[in-house]
Amino acid sequence: MKKWPLHWKILLGMVLGIGFGIALTQIDGGVDFSTKFIKPFGVIFVKLLKLIAIPLIVASLIKGISDLKNISKFRNIGLRTILTYIVTTVIAISIGLILVNLLKPGQGIEQGTIDTLTATYANDSGVQSKISEANRQQSSGPLQFIEDMVPDNAMAAMSDNSLMLQVILFTIFLGISMLLVGEKQAKPLKNIFDSLNAVVLKMVDLIMLSAPYAVFALLANVVVSSDNPDLLFALLKYAAVVLIGLILVISFYSFVIFAYVKKSPFWFLSQISPAQLLAFSTSSSAATLPVTMERVEEHLGVDKEVSSFVLPVGATINMDGTSLYQAVAAVFISQALGFHLDFADQLTIVVTALLASIGSAAVPGAGMVMLVIVLESIGFPADKLAVGLALIFAVDRPLDMCRTVVNVTGDAAVSLFVAKSVGKLGEPKVENWDENYEEVK
Repeated sequence: MKKWPLHWKILLGMVLGIGFGIALTQIDGGVDFSTKFIKPFGVIFVKLLKLIAIPLIVASLIKGISDLKNISKFRNIGLRTILTYIVTTVIAISIGLILVNLLKPGQGIEQGTIDTLTATYANDSGVQSKISEANRQQSSGPLQFIEDMVPDNAMAAMSDNSLMLQVILFTIFLGISMLLVGEKQAKPLKNIFDSLNAVVLKMVDLIMLSAPYAVFALLANVVVSSDNPDLLFALLKYAAVVLIGLILVISFYSFVIFAYVKKSPFWFLSQISPAQLLAFSTSSSAATLPVTMERVEEHLGVDKEVSSFVLPVGATINMDGTSLYQAVAAVFISQALGFHLDFADQLTIVVTALLASIGSAAVPGAGMVMLVIVLESIGFPADKLAVGLALIFAVDRPLDMCRTVVNVTGDAAVSLFVAKSVGKLGEPKVENWDENYEEVK
């Protein structure tokens, strides 16, 4: 009997999870049951993925750099990656601005709906915490983000997944130093990291065996804990504009894959789909990173020399979906509250959203912190910030799930693009979890 592909199993888990969540909302005590007995399975799965994220980044990046045997090759890959990420982010923001200016979703929001959303969410602790965090980031110096990239304790950086840029910087430093001491001296250390990389990738395979069940738990809990459906419906036009923009961004990736990489977009999307579905379920590109790396290397054929740098960096600085959402949300809020934006303001949105995406935490909710920074950059009244965030807070979680899919898809697409441009795109070589099971059982 032929085994079901993983993405179909995950899709089935998503559908059953949504259906089970809807059923629980109709039962007394259903929410409490989901919180106590369903949610923990999803939380454990996400924790396992986060558990191996840092070891995978360290082992994979050091292996990739040390295999290059040439610092100039690494510099070439790095420059192409950063420039490509900047270009795709600007394109995503531009798509969002064009759509929101054409469709004007904010002009259809009635004052009564604004009042209801304001009363419901303006004083919500989640909204207030996002404003406080944005103010903290803005009060720091212009070069603070560079200072924050440099760790003063490598072990401390590796103990916190939110410090991924620090881990990447330390690992690059270590990898380059291994090249400089020469192959003979570096070989014992290289062997350790090569072995660690193989073991951690096997851990990814084992964790993914539980993915369909974990996705069931995650989606069931999302449905059970969803906000007032009437308020969600009132924001349907705004949500539709964001979703159309996200689909157009994925279409842009597909065109690049077809035109430059000379691969079928359907092949690309089918191979990366398990990572996309996990991104949707977890709303975290950092948690999805181990799966993204495994799919890109084994199923797309991208050489580890490329993927080990492009994907960890992308999980931190490439936020195409989030940047598009910020552009749409900023203009939508301005339209709904009657705050006029001229062309210069919209250019400011492009620049600020691009800069805000660099170093943004690859975790749920980070996009709203970035949105506050974008709104303040265009002179949005400070006393209306909470009202503006309240307008979109009801649909932020489902849209966060969708934009994370685009973030992860963009990372995979750029890795293919860079690999093709430097001649590091080969044939896929899939390794199953049980390849050596017969030897050890």
